Amino acid sequence: MAECHTQNKAKLVSETRRRFEADYVTDKSEKYDPRDVERLQQDDNWVESYLFWRHHNVDETLKMLDESFQWRKEMSVNDLTESSIPRWLLEIGGIYLHGYDKEGNKLFWIRVKYHIKDHKTTLDKKKLIAFWLERYAKRENGKPVTVMFDLSETGINSIDMDFVRFIINCFKVYYPKYLSKMVIFDMPWIMNAAFKIVKSWLGPEAVSLLKFASKNEVQDYVSVEYLPPHMGGTDPFKYSYPPLVDDDFQTPLCENGPIASEDEASSKEDLESDGKETLETISSEEQTALLKKINVTEHTSKAEENEKVDSKMKAFKKPLSVFKGPLLHISPAEELYFGSTESGEKKTLIVLTNVTKNIVAFKVRTTAPEKYRVKPSNSSCDPGASVDIVVSPHGGLTVSAQDRFLIMAAEMEQSSGTGPAELTQFWKEVPRNKVMEHRLRCHIVESSKPTTLTLKDNAFNMSDKTSEDLYLQLNRLLESNRKLEDQVQRCIWFQQLLLSLTMLLLAFVVSFFYLLYT
Repeated sequence: MAECHTQNKAKLVSETRRRFEADYVTDKSEKYDPRDVERLQQDDNWVESYLFWRHHNVDETLKMLDESFQWRKEMSVNDLTESSIPRWLLEIGGIYLHGYDKEGNKLFWIRVKYHIKDHKTTLDKKKLIAFWLERYAKRENGKPVTVMFDLSETGINSIDMDFVRFIINCFKVYYPKYLSKMVIFDMPWIMNAAFKIVKSWLGPEAVSLLKFASKNEVQDYVSVEYLPPHMGGTDPFKYSYPPLVDDDFQTPLCENGPIASEDEASSKEDLESDGKETLETISSEEQTALLKKINVTEHTSKAEENEKVDSKMKAFKKPLSVFKGPLLHISPAEELYFGSTESGEKKTLIVLTNVTKNIVAFKVRTTAPEKYRVKPSNSSCDPGASVDIVVSPHGGLTVSAQDRFLIMAAEMEQSSGTGPAELTQFWKEVPRNKVMEHRLRCHIVESSKPTTLTLKDNAFNMSDKTSEDLYLQLNRLLESNRKLEDQVQRCIWFQQLLLSLTMLLLAFVVSFFYLLYT
């Protein structure tokens, strides 16, 4: 059955490519960016995202591709960079990516209070939206985002329906399948009528993705650690530019302790070098300390225990999914599977395979450096060889779906050394465009998965979901439905109140003019 579905999907992808080339590219080639046309022929996931959004109707998909590709050419999406955006727009902090929702989707923040309706700046603001979405799409191919439409402290001057419609079209036409949900926070009641129009723009297939939330309800979608204080959260993040807000990946704990000074040293060097781009550094004292710690004559009982785990690891089956990058093949391809707290399975494995003819340097970074031990976190891989990286939660901290890992890799010259000092110097000097990056999400396993690799001293031991778990899920679903019904009732009540006030005002005006002219 699954094989039949895969074949059918491949057939639709092939037909879409063939017909788009024959029916559209031949007549409108000047209206498309050749890079988009080439990508359509090579990227199955991209074609599938359009097909999915049009319910695998090839005719409708072709129309959507035509509209999307023309827009991409008009906006020069493939060429958008920081320099394409006015600096003041990047500094104001009205639009940016930061944090994750409870399902592990990236948060795309739109702070409406910073938006003032002005036709002179509309195009630049649209380019800023396209810049962030294209930047994200290139890094996280196919992974959805959650849009946080923050309407707190919003005045009437910030309401710009044309701009809202553009944002809707971005997810409806230009970046299909990228919208997880749109959380509308603290919407003023006066804007109810406006968002009725928004619902009509979204269409029936996407209207269910709109989530209206107050300060108490927004935590149903995003945990407090990624919510700002005005939403009832504890996130200390404050937007600033430069530099461009990124994923905030940091160096995790290595097996022998933290290497926390890398980012601090890097920031210090950035300032001292007057804006020169550098990566993290490790002081000579730290290098000496690290070398002492890895000295074989000073192995502790803990190190011996780690060796036992490593030897057991080699006997386990490797993850089945593989990301095939230009320098490294990385397995698993997208998600690191960790066992639940109850299962006691804590460690997981990343396998890197060098597919080049040169030594490849690599390092692992994470958005939660205090949570994880990674061994090795900064090393190299010989041509054709594989390296097993052990990732384990540290200090009893809980794995979260919001956590991310970043694998960075770059080819080294044949004459380069691979010691700690040489690697540190290499990462300082390697150009950004020579660095391969791949991101992995974290996933907590509740039941058995064929592609999962988690480690335990005895064996794999994953428990199936109990009926109690399903019962709790059903209760949560019913509670969500109840909240939705309450929101609908409140909307109806506000609309009735607004209608009554309008009728009273109309009656007053009619009476005034009647008395005036009689």
